[in-house]
Amino acid sequence: MYMSIMVIMLIFLIFSLLCFYSSMFMLLNSLNYFFEYNLFSLNSSNIIMTLYLDWMSLIFLSVVFLISSMVIYYSKFYMEGDLMINRFIFLIIMFVFSMMLLIISPNLISILLGWDGLGLISYCLVIYYQNIKSFNAGMLTVLSNRVGDVFLLISISWMINFGSWNYIFYVEFMHLNYEMKLIAILVVLASFTKSAQIPFSSWLPAAMAAPTPVSSLVHSSTLVTAGVYLMIRFENLFKGMEIMKWFLLISLLTMFMSGLNANLEYDLKKIIALSTLSQLGLMMSILFLGYSNLAFFHLLTHALFKALMFMCAGIFIHNLNNFQDIRYMGSFSMQMPFVSICFNFSNLALCGFPFLVGFYSKDLILEMILLMNYNNFVMIMFIISTLFTVSYTFRLIYYSMMGEFNYLSLNFLNDYSWELNKSLLLLMFMVVISGGVFSWLLFPYPLMVCLPMYLKFIPLMLIFMGCILGWFMYIMNYKFMKNNYYMMFFFSLMWFLPIISTNGMVKNTMKMSMIMSNLDQTWTENLMGREIYFFLKLSSSWVDLLIFYFNSLLNLFLLMILLLFYYLSYYY
Repeated sequence: MYMSIMVIMLIFLIFSLLCFYSSMFMLLNSLNYFFEYNLFSLNSSNIIMTLYLDWMSLIFLSVVFLISSMVIYYSKFYMEGDLMINRFIFLIIMFVFSMMLLIISPNLISILLGWDGLGLISYCLVIYYQNIKSFNAGMLTVLSNRVGDVFLLISISWMINFGSWNYIFYVEFMHLNYEMKLIAILVVLASFTKSAQIPFSSWLPAAMAAPTPVSSLVHSSTLVTAGVYLMIRFENLFKGMEIMKWFLLISLLTMFMSGLNANLEYDLKKIIALSTLSQLGLMMSILFLGYSNLAFFHLLTHALFKALMFMCAGIFIHNLNNFQDIRYMGSFSMQMPFVSICFNFSNLALCGFPFLVGFYSKDLILEMILLMNYNNFVMIMFIISTLFTVSYTFRLIYYSMMGEFNYLSLNFLNDYSWELNKSLLLLMFMVVISGGVFSWLLFPYPLMVCLPMYLKFIPLMLIFMGCILGWFMYIMNYKFMKNNYYMMFFFSLMWFLPIISTNGMVKNTMKMSMIMSNLDQTWTENLMGREIYFFLKLSSSWVDLLIFYFNSLLNLFLLMILLLFYYLSYYY
């Protein structure tokens, strides 16, 4: 099994390098390849498989394959005692294949195949540890994603008006067409479910019930970014639409809400999940403002440092015997120095610390927001959400690195497992150098962002202010929670979205499905089976009489046919 996992990891790594080289070739030569293969024809209908390869899809595939190869190598040692490791690796491979199908598809039918595959396999991965918590989280995840599937199915049925599902053919004249605007709104709503925007945000922290390698892959570069990537592909469909201002408001509120909740959360994996939700809100909001290349740039950088962050958190949890409360952590920097360095580098990249991978995208996003003078509310929400990002990041660093170890007096914290550490090395290298590489590739001509000096220093000031606010939250948490329990309960519960989703969506959906199931099963049973049986039982004497007369008439009819046949055969 060890050799097969190594072979799969090497294959993914080679695919990553090939995709990166191909994307550079296409970017430098301005090439796009569109492949169509006719699977079969039925009368006048052609069932066609289409693939669309350009620099954007290939560079995203390169990042996905790179992270997948490291996650598979990491899983071999993280889940060493698991009896079902083969099943787990096959699920990961199927998940990556579904993501690949989604990335290279310009056709809504094949996009739905990849989209549905992501939802189904993510459900299987979330319930991998078979307990009640995992089942509840899996049900919330799959039902939330099914809403997006419904929106995609409606858009597919609506595109029958055009005669094809290749959306890239109809981008040019969408502003003249009401149907394409409706399709754009449906695609945005579908993307909101996958990217966990309000009101579909509750499934993302709940999905942390999955194993940590799953979180590292699913919640960094694949499942949650599928919605953002789909929006980047459909960007020309919704440019200039008035309703996008409301979607911008929703994404801003998602970014603000998740940052606020992460400052009051104590579960290590949920803090990182809320940070993912915050960055998804950032990508969506900058996309609705019209900067799709910036959103894609941050999508790539976020995938790298968030995968590294989850893997480091998994090693912490592994050494703490599956314990995730940050209040019991501490002194990791002395006990596990290498993993702590990787964890802190990924955290600083999340904050936008200068010259790490997150700096190049987040600093550019903030400067473009300050430059475009769109709206004071939008600018303030971006600044406050960025401040919250730095705050919960440094709060997590204070708890895990600077505090006292409060779990057990006897501990086995170490980072001697170099097999686990090897999986961090390549991602650590990418976190340090890939920001500059991606910025040179995506923006070969420097963007002239001319701002006054005090606005240029705002991102750096936010980092220092976030350090202070994170220290304040670290010092004052216990006292603040004791005196303001209800306010803490309100803010740490994601504005009651989990309760609304669980009671409103899951519970009512299950009740409705039970009612519809009973209705579907019982009306046919009562009318066709049970009622006839009771009627025959209650009126058996009449039935016997009817059967006697029926048999007599049938015998008479058969006798007449025989006589007629005899007459015809004899005389003719």
